[in-house]
Amino acid sequence: MMTKKLLFLLIIVSSCVYAQQTTLSNTSEISVLTIGPGTSLNDAFGHSAFRIKDPNMGLDVVYGYGEYDFDAPNFYLKFARGKLNYLLSKDNFSRFYQIYVYHNRTVKEQVLNVSQSEKQTLYNYLLNNYKSENRAYLYEFFFDNCATRIKDVAKIATNNGITFNSPKDFEAKTFRSLIYDNVNQNSWGSLGIDIALGSVIDREATPEEHMFLPENIYEFFEVATKKDGSPLVKNSNTIFTKRPTKVSNSFFTSPLLILGILSLIILFITYTDFKKRKRTIWLDMFIFSFTGIIGILILLLWFATDHIGTHQNYNLLWAFALNIVVIGQLFKETPKKWFIKYLKFLIIMLCLLTLHWIIGVQVFAMSLIPLIIAVGIRYLFLVRYYSNNHNQ
Repeated sequence: MMTKKLLFLLIIVSSCVYAQQTTLSNTSEISVLTIGPGTSLNDAFGHSAFRIKDPNMGLDVVYGYGEYDFDAPNFYLKFARGKLNYLLSKDNFSRFYQIYVYHNRTVKEQVLNVSQSEKQTLYNYLLNNYKSENRAYLYEFFFDNCATRIKDVAKIATNNGITFNSPKDFEAKTFRSLIYDNVNQNSWGSLGIDIALGSVIDREATPEEHMFLPENIYEFFEVATKKDGSPLVKNSNTIFTKRPTKVSNSFFTSPLLILGILSLIILFITYTDFKKRKRTIWLDMFIFSFTGIIGILILLLWFATDHIGTHQNYNLLWAFALNIVVIGQLFKETPKKWFIKYLKFLIIMLCLLTLHWIIGVQVFAMSLIPLIIAVGIRYLFLVRYYSNNHNQ
């Protein structure tokens, strides 16, 4: 009987201590941290997180929705298929700060103008979200990421009491244009993004949808207001400014130059073949294999993954997946007549690509322009070459 009473007392005391530990004091502050871009593609868009600071409790922690587990089973396959779970992370502010100072990334802070009950609601939400059974969420680059979660949690904590006004000089942009603001268009990262993502990201984003980028979280929070008309942000400051560094982007390794040289090689060989009335088989094998494989990857990203941004991808108009199937015809000096019609069809597809680009259905990578022109001219040469062979 005594043992039961002691156990019951222990539970009550533990509950009281836990309640005290999770109740913020009146000196507490909740901030939004915005981290500037890094040097690699995966951190080119920055990062957002919450900072919970309470001097009375000796509490100074950071919660962020940008962690992932490389040791997760089938990590790369899940990432490619859009089925990778991201995690809510928790770290001491001092460690968090030192990491980004070491990587030379700007850290800005916005202290939120929220009531004590709203602070507690937000903190409780993060505590609950950090439980092992709640930490994971299905990441989606444009609509559910480390930045959009900051906006969503802030809205929950204030009972949807936030009005997100448009910042000064706000300009509505497409999702692709917003990406271009953060990634050099003449880079391999930008080329990969433009090939992998479809026309769905060429629609204009709503003002709130602009907040999938951490920097836009900062800009919109700066001018956001609460129900009573007071500003959402009490004060803002930059707690670390990125040190000046040399920009190492080299044009000599850029996709525009490399693909431009490749295009000149295709054009030169095509001109030589035309003058000598012959055909360089290995070049045609390369073109059909390259465009066919890229086309298959685009189809898989469109239909075999959960990525929203990879849908309706008209890069298939130049990277035609069936090219990999018809390669056998390239070994013949006089292929089937249907193959000539197929080549004409490929030329029509390139014309449709140009039309899609002009009328704004989809924006394609500028570094692909010389390659697409060279491939189109090669197709025209093959139509002429094979037609002459059939007529002889």
